[in-house]
Amino acid sequence: MKLAKRVMTLTPSTTLEITAKAKALKDAGHDVIGLGAGEPDFNTPDHILNAAKAAMDKGFTKYTPSGGLPALKNEIANKLKVDNNIEYKPSEIVVCSGAKHALYLLFQVILDEGDEVIIPTPYWVSYPEQVKLADGVPVYVEGKEENNFKITAAQLKEKITPKTRAVIINSPSNPTGMVYTEQELFEIGEVCKEHNVLIVSDEIYEKLLYDGNKHISIAQLSPELKDLTIIINGVSKSHSMTGWRIGYAAGNETIIKAMTNLASHSTSNPTSIAQYATIAAYAGPQDDVETMRAAFEERLNVIFEKLNNIPGFSCIKPQGAFYLFPNVSEAAKLAGLEDVDSFVKVLLDEEKVALVPGSGFGAPNYVRLSYATSLVQLENAVDRIAKYMNKVTK
Repeated sequence: MKLAKRVMTLTPSTTLEITAKAKALKDAGHDVIGLGAGEPDFNTPDHILNAAKAAMDKGFTKYTPSGGLPALKNEIANKLKVDNNIEYKPSEIVVCSGAKHALYLLFQVILDEGDEVIIPTPYWVSYPEQVKLADGVPVYVEGKEENNFKITAAQLKEKITPKTRAVIINSPSNPTGMVYTEQELFEIGEVCKEHNVLIVSDEIYEKLLYDGNKHISIAQLSPELKDLTIIINGVSKSHSMTGWRIGYAAGNETIIKAMTNLASHSTSNPTSIAQYATIAAYAGPQDDVETMRAAFEERLNVIFEKLNNIPGFSCIKPQGAFYLFPNVSEAAKLAGLEDVDSFVKVLLDEEKVALVPGSGFGAPNYVRLSYATSLVQLENAVDRIAKYMNKVTK
């Protein structure tokens, strides 16, 4: 059966692939510890669940405006003003079926065939695929480990061509957990202003920061940068609402209108009940957000040194999100394996620990390990990895 060219170049999500294999082993009766999935292990807070139930009871189960409920747009605008010190009108906000959908719509409306999007590596797995789906060309810039996996303004400037349409900045980052400083963002912003390059600012992990690190949105640095920036965010990570599928984009009114029009011909609107739940998420108490953040920080502090003490593992401590991204190229060599992908497969087969190979993130010497699971499971997983490495290095 013939398929369209646009899907023939797509590669499967590495994260979902390893998660599916781990689940299959678990279903077969194996004691598998999966550290692949990128979602909080907490349930959605009760006041949000109650708001969804109330919406159903009141019959709020019909179509909504394609770009989202006006009340939700107002709550998002208020959140952006209070948390990020940026003012947006409702017409500059579009509510989508998850932040991933917001990114998809954005690339569809800003890219023509051959347009380039600069993507720092390591990157979240869907960035290049979404650019390609919009007939764009991903252009990679290496975020070097010695610079905490972040790109510099000089690196960005080197990659800009007449075809450059946008650059993606993901802070805190998936998969590295690194955070751009205000000065770093300012310098990147100056390059973007000089060359009129749009900034796609993925801020989905902004509430998950550790060791006193602060989130800065590049859009808040100046009116000019706000005009060049499309903020992508949502409640999936901050409020443990991954399955509710609510995200949003905020930025230039013309772009937001185009995204809304495209959504009207694809998804019609985000799920009504989930939108009412998100109103409660932003308007209600934020205690649960801090409780989850503190739990992630505790887990990070417990397992970070243990992981770094494993032979062949080398890891920079993340500043946010809920991932560790160790370099395990030496571990693979010590195990007599040809590459990190093989190392990941062996760990899953022999020790029943599921990690995600860094090849899916454009960084083949690394693995991503999610600590969005219980501390007991995390310590057990690290012990199993250590057991394997101690065995192969005897």
